[in-house]
Amino acid sequence: MELGKWLRVAWDRAVAIALVAVGAVVVVVGWVGVSGQAYPAKQLPFIMSAGVGGIFILGVGALFWLSSDLKDEWTKLDRIEEALVTLADTALVDRESLNRAAATAATVEVDGRAAATRPVQSVQPSLAGAGES
Repeated sequence: MELGKWLRVAWDRAVAIALVAVGAVVVVVGWVGVSGQAYPAKQLPFIMSAGVGGIFILGVGALFWLSSDLKDEWTKLDRIEEALVTLADTALVDRESLNRAAATAATVEVDGRAAATRPVQSVQPSLAGAGES
């Protein structure tokens, strides 16, 4: 897959990867700054800016990654729901055509005229005997 196409499709994952990389670099820079100072008073600025800032950036990167995963899950659920609605509509159309055919067959003609009409029961899907063979 092309990098440009992937960046357009999965921009949130690209942002997550970039933020995690930047956060890791900031934490490493802070660690190098702290390790180069002997006095705690000179280490505090590195801890506050690079340490806390780097961890915050890492957290935002993780948030973007989780958000993109949730978006993928919602997309899958939308596709499943659409397939179920389509299946239900198809079953409804089939049931209605069966009901029309049953209503047409309910009228018995004798000598070209309707001699008797029997009550028509709607065709309903039955789950009771579905598992029996």
